[in-house]
Amino acid sequence: MRERQILPLVVVALTGALVAVVALWTLDRVDSSQGDLTQNDALGLQSAPKVIEWKLVTTWPKGLPGLGAAPENFARRVNEASGGRLRIKVFGAGEIVPAFEVFDAVSRGVAEAGHGASYYWKGKIPAAVFFTAVPFGMTAQEANGWLHYGGGLALWRELYAPFGVIPYAGGSTGVQMAGWFNTRLNSREDLAGLKMRIPGLAGEVFDAAGGSAVRIAGGEVYTSMQTGVIDAVEWVGPFNDRTLGLMEVGDYYYYPGWHEPGAMLETIVNAEALAALPEDLQAIVRIAARATNTDMLDDFTANNSESLQILLRDFDTEVLPLPDDVMDALYEQSQIAIQALVDADPMAKKIAASYFAFSEKVRTYHEISERAYLNGRDRLLPPVKLTAE
Repeated sequence: MRERQILPLVVVALTGALVAVVALWTLDRVDSSQGDLTQNDALGLQSAPKVIEWKLVTTWPKGLPGLGAAPENFARRVNEASGGRLRIKVFGAGEIVPAFEVFDAVSRGVAEAGHGASYYWKGKIPAAVFFTAVPFGMTAQEANGWLHYGGGLALWRELYAPFGVIPYAGGSTGVQMAGWFNTRLNSREDLAGLKMRIPGLAGEVFDAAGGSAVRIAGGEVYTSMQTGVIDAVEWVGPFNDRTLGLMEVGDYYYYPGWHEPGAMLETIVNAEALAALPEDLQAIVRIAARATNTDMLDDFTANNSESLQILLRDFDTEVLPLPDDVMDALYEQSQIAIQALVDADPMAKKIAASYFAFSEKVRTYHEISERAYLNGRDRLLPPVKLTAE
């Protein structure tokens, strides 16, 4: 009786041993004939994909809507499209490096990517200003046309190549506002001695027109205006200006943004880090950057429109056009500053030739398209009101 009970157990044990031997023999045959396959592969199991982690540093305060949302959205798109194989963590200004050291951090490989504005690197790369904004230059859509179909992006990459950095268009704010002032501007004489936060080539122009340009990072503009360190500040437009609380420290809101008619931001990537990625991940980085560029302009168009209504309704803000003679003075000095830049820097001369050739062509086209349509619409619709109802 006992022998009958033991026999089935012996059969089961022998069967299990046989299965194990066959499995090991199969794995050995697979390893010898296809040396690159693992045991998990032979058994039809998927190994976990390799995860690559990048750091992205920005010139913007962490969590800032609009400007700060663009790098966060870029990182999210890359993470999602790669199935988590390339994970990008975003750091705001000051978390790893100060705002104005983002370019150097990406160049040195301290971070694999960055987001900011090229005119912040003017001291290191004078011609970089062309890729954020040129005073009285192209609008956002015009600049996008130049970059992606007019040769601008190739020139941008040529400019950054010596630093091991690859730039992508990183979003645009559209036409900005001229800024917040604590004194009313009646003529060009009122610019004399006025301390204003205004960066890039426009800062030089403002100095030459009689003012005093101050270079301050975004996280410092509110306090600087509140304490009287500066008398005026340009930041972006109603959306981001409202998030920084600038309507609380400035009584007069002037337009248009002569200095940044289509401020283009940048997503920058360390060239070695990008080259080390598989080709599909490189493509994901490119596509995510392009999508972020388009999305940011949509975001600003919608939120600037909404925020302006809030400013007009809830705050004692005077929204005013710059006087003509102030615009004249700024334009005159802009032309002098641009010419001086071109004369001093061969790369700036090369970029300027391309920029202004495209600008003239697109200006001609927009005369009979954008401007003609807007003029026609304004003739038929009720006038726009820039005061509270």
